[in-house]
Amino acid sequence: MHRPLDLRHVVSLGLRDLIELANTHNFDRVTEQVRDLRGCTSPVNLHGWTVTTDSTTKEVVRSYRSEDEPSGRLLTTCGNRRASRCPACSRVYAADTYHLIKAGLSGGKNVAETVRDHPRAFVTLTAPSFGPVHNRKTDSTGKTRPCGCGAHHAEDDQALGTPLDPATYDYSGAVLWNAHAGQLWARFTTYLRRALAEHLGMTQKALTSALRVSFAKVAEYQKRGLVHFHAVIRFDGPDGHTTPPPPWATFGALQVAVGLAVERARLTVESDAIGERVIKWGDRFKVDRISALGDGELTDAKVAGYVAKYATKNAEGAGTVDRTLMCRPCQGRGYVRGPDGFRDLCDDCEGTGQAEPIKALPVQRHVRQMIRTAWDLGNLPEFAALKLWKWAHMLGFRGHFSSKSRAYSTTLGALRDVRRAWRLAQAEAARARAGLPASDENTTLVTASSWTYLSSGYRPGEELLAAQVRQDIAHTQRLKQEGLLPA
Repeated sequence: MHRPLDLRHVVSLGLRDLIELANTHNFDRVTEQVRDLRGCTSPVNLHGWTVTTDSTTKEVVRSYRSEDEPSGRLLTTCGNRRASRCPACSRVYAADTYHLIKAGLSGGKNVAETVRDHPRAFVTLTAPSFGPVHNRKTDSTGKTRPCGCGAHHAEDDQALGTPLDPATYDYSGAVLWNAHAGQLWARFTTYLRRALAEHLGMTQKALTSALRVSFAKVAEYQKRGLVHFHAVIRFDGPDGHTTPPPPWATFGALQVAVGLAVERARLTVESDAIGERVIKWGDRFKVDRISALGDGELTDAKVAGYVAKYATKNAEGAGTVDRTLMCRPCQGRGYVRGPDGFRDLCDDCEGTGQAEPIKALPVQRHVRQMIRTAWDLGNLPEFAALKLWKWAHMLGFRGHFSSKSRAYSTTLGALRDVRRAWRLAQAEAARARAGLPASDENTTLVTASSWTYLSSGYRPGEELLAAQVRQDIAHTQRLKQEGLLPA
């Protein structure tokens, strides 16, 4: 007679749960599910079913029920792009972003390879100054020069990016700049086309009929807590990447147009509390040529890798937290509506509207002041549409970290479809190896499904298995870097 294991002496909850899983009737399936997640830190737990039938014969081709799993649920990856939340899923997102950007520079993924001959630039747009900050300047020889405070800061000095005089620093202007950065970028793209037409002595209508401007951009936080944008801008013919741009659409024309657009793109924000603020770009911007033959400093692969790296980051570079500070039950208001319709103090945040007190956050003083400023500005009715409570942890920035014009290259969805098709092909290969008949390509299949979200995360024992998967992946990557395994 099989006697259940006595696990009372096992102190570790994870180890105890792992032993229990190991004694299930299908522990191999438990480990298979975890390994298929490739180290995802917070998988989504689903309950439901899916059935695929032949529309002609009504025969069930394949079916799946989460109830048949040893744990009674299906685990799927969280898909979070942020490396601070899920390194595994962010690596997939970074790889997809890399291929998306590179396809727009050198072709592939249904993009014509002739795009590498089009004028292409890597443009960096920065925020203006809101007060002098500690910095680490170097001269032409690479030797560091003293900061405004008189010191020579090391590269990892925590003071870098913080104000020399916090009392005079324009925190309101900095937060509002972050909050409007996405709108400023949209206005820049509009003024870029206008400036290009002006420089070339054409009407905008004539320009549009002869030339298309395609782009992809990513946002990056500076140490001072302000975002700046890196963008790939490309000239195409009127039909997109399949047609060459006209001869007069040169890199020089693009360079001039960027300078004019940077100067002219502006937004004006008015408030009785803080007065008028002009949202504009900083004086420092760069327009670098992307080399077509790989003989320059900026190659297709280098630019794609650079953009992909920052597409998975949040505001870690600014030293802030990666979670919202808004109390969810009261939506940051500090109160909830009771059954009688009157306002009741929110018990979760005790009326502050904050999920955790700003003063208790493990951040430096400069970042805390930016968060506090965003929270205070969020209380002003004229800034309600900015949702600064929700984005206070992002120091006011609420735009997309990466975006592209429609005709730049392929899409992330298309890349995921390719990956899905590859998995289906692998499944068909597995059927063939098992001696099962292959699916008929001419058969029309109909899929019905029903899924319910249960929770996120692993069981304690599954977390131990996932940790082993992450260690195995990291070990394999180290071996590849050292040349002991093929890349």
